[in-house]
Amino acid sequence: MTQLHDDNELLEMLHRRNKELETLVQIGKTLTSTLDIDELSNLIIEKGNLLLNSSSWSLLLLDEESGDLVFDVVVSEVADDIRGMHLPVGKGIAGWVAQNRQAVLCPDVTRDERFCSEIDNRVGFNTHSVVCVPVQFQDELLGVMQLINGLDDEPFDANDLTLLSAIADYIAIGISNARNFSRVKELVITDDLTGLYNARHFNDLIEIEIRRAQRFDDKLSLVFVDLDYFKHVNDQHGHLVGSRMLAEIGKLFKNRIRSVDYGARYGGDEFVFILPQTDKQGAYDLVSNLRDLVRSYVLTTEDGKRVNVTASFGIACYPDDADDKLSLIRVADNMMYKVKETSRDGIKVAGVEDNSVFECK
Repeated sequence: MTQLHDDNELLEMLHRRNKELETLVQIGKTLTSTLDIDELSNLIIEKGNLLLNSSSWSLLLLDEESGDLVFDVVVSEVADDIRGMHLPVGKGIAGWVAQNRQAVLCPDVTRDERFCSEIDNRVGFNTHSVVCVPVQFQDELLGVMQLINGLDDEPFDANDLTLLSAIADYIAIGISNARNFSRVKELVITDDLTGLYNARHFNDLIEIEIRRAQRFDDKLSLVFVDLDYFKHVNDQHGHLVGSRMLAEIGKLFKNRIRSVDYGARYGGDEFVFILPQTDKQGAYDLVSNLRDLVRSYVLTTEDGKRVNVTASFGIACYPDDADDKLSLIRVADNMMYKVKETSRDGIKVAGVEDNSVFECK
């Protein structure tokens, strides 16, 4: 009788392992099949819940800028409080795993000096047990993945560690593939010199944004910019200095416009900006700052010469000045050329004779 019971337990365990293996293979295929980073995050949540025996789990990705781990995917009752939170590498069990690139199985956090209760205290959560593994691809650390508290508060075991490690490997491949695809895609739509979008992608963006403005009955402003007498910079200081100036001014523009705006190098020394949900007053305020930015920028050449330029700006607004893409581009471009033909170093807004109407507000 005891032998039969043992055999049944063994068969049940083998059946469970086979089901886990089948599910793991399906998870692997799914997570490595998409090149969209947002879709990948949703798939990680969906597929992770199929196999992870945990009441809470999370994927923390290494942020290149800060060097911290950031809670990216969180499945927990306190997910909204934790998602986006930073954790320094080396801090807590997850930080230790990232720093040492070694997995940790901790059945009882009160017995592990690496555990840090700071996040628990901040969000009102009680961590009892943890299993955490590094997420890495070809020696590049991408982050860590951790399970918190087993189902029915059962402590984690070696099987949980094995499953999590396998899932983390698939996630690492998926993230690496998606990021590489994103980098290649970004190269196709980006101007090499300035880091802004190129003219081809600008034409796609303006169509999308005009359709969005039409759908929501909203305004959209378009800005054309041309550097004044830029040919003199190339003639007097050489094309290397000219290229460096274009690159630096492009970066200044990119860092100053809002996150919702789009900037592109339209060609040569000409730039263009799409400002969604922005009327003429808002566009003028932003452009005034950009003009001051160009005015104050000074490039020092290798032989110690100081070079500076100014810029001419033209602004047109949808639907006030045009109701389609080509017309809006034509109006904004004409406004910019009116400045070029008169004062230069100025701003011309379509349908407005005197800019003081904006400046006095």
